[in-house]
Amino acid sequence: MPSNPQYIPSVLRTQTNWKELWFYQKTEVLYQLTFVFTHRFLPSFGDRTVDQMVQAARSGKQNIVEGSSDGVTSMEMELKLLNVARSSIKELQEDYEDYIRSHKLTLWTKTHLRFEGMLEYCRTHNKVDDYEPYFEKWKDEEMANTAVTLCRMVDRMMMTYQKLKEEEFLTEGGIRERLTAARVGYRAIQQKTIEEQDREINRLRNEVARFQSIIKDWDSPKSPPKKYL
Repeated sequence: MPSNPQYIPSVLRTQTNWKELWFYQKTEVLYQLTFVFTHRFLPSFGDRTVDQMVQAARSGKQNIVEGSSDGVTSMEMELKLLNVARSSIKELQEDYEDYIRSHKLTLWTKTHLRFEGMLEYCRTHNKVDDYEPYFEKWKDEEMANTAVTLCRMVDRMMMTYQKLKEEEFLTEGGIRERLTAARVGYRAIQQKTIEEQDREINRLRNEVARFQSIIKDWDSPKSPPKKYL
C-alpha cells in the first residue's frame, strides 16, 4: 500500500460555491423581480408569457446550480448547463424587450437621464434584498429596464466565466484524463514504495549476513573473540 496516498491526484474537482458568484446572485434577483413583474403587469389568465418568463428566469438560476454540482465529476456537463443558463437569460431579456416595445415604453440607453444611475446600481448590487424594496414601487418601465440591464450583465459575466472554464478543461482535462492521472500517480507511488521496500530488504539481508559472520567467529575455537560491535 502507498505510504502517502494524499499525493495521489484527485479524480473529483472542487465544487464551485455558486452562491458566491456574482452572476448567480444577479439571477436570483432576476427570478424574484420577474415573479413580481409578471404578476403585477401581465394578465393572470390567458397569457402564456407569464409562465414563460418565470420559467426562463428560474432556468437561468437553476442551471448554474446544477452545472456547478455536476462539474465535480464532469466539466463537460458543467459547460453545457452553463450554456443552457445563458440561453435562458437571453430568452428572458428578449421577453422584457418585447414588453417594452409592445407597450410603447422606452428602452433606456446611454442618452436616457436615468440610464447611468440604473447601470451603476445594477453593477454594484447583487442581492435580492437590494432590489426587493422597489418591486412594488417601480413602474413597469423601470422594472423592465432594470431586468434588461441585469440580463446583459449576467450574460457578459457568464461568457467570461465559461471561457475560464474552457481553458481549465483544456489544461486539466475531463474525468477520463483525471482518472488516468490518478492511476498514473497511484502506480508511481506503488513503484516508489516497492523500491524503498527492496532497499530495506537488502539492508536487512546484509545485517543478517554480518551477524552470522560474528556468531561464526565467536563459535570458532581457533579464533580469539573480536570486538565487532
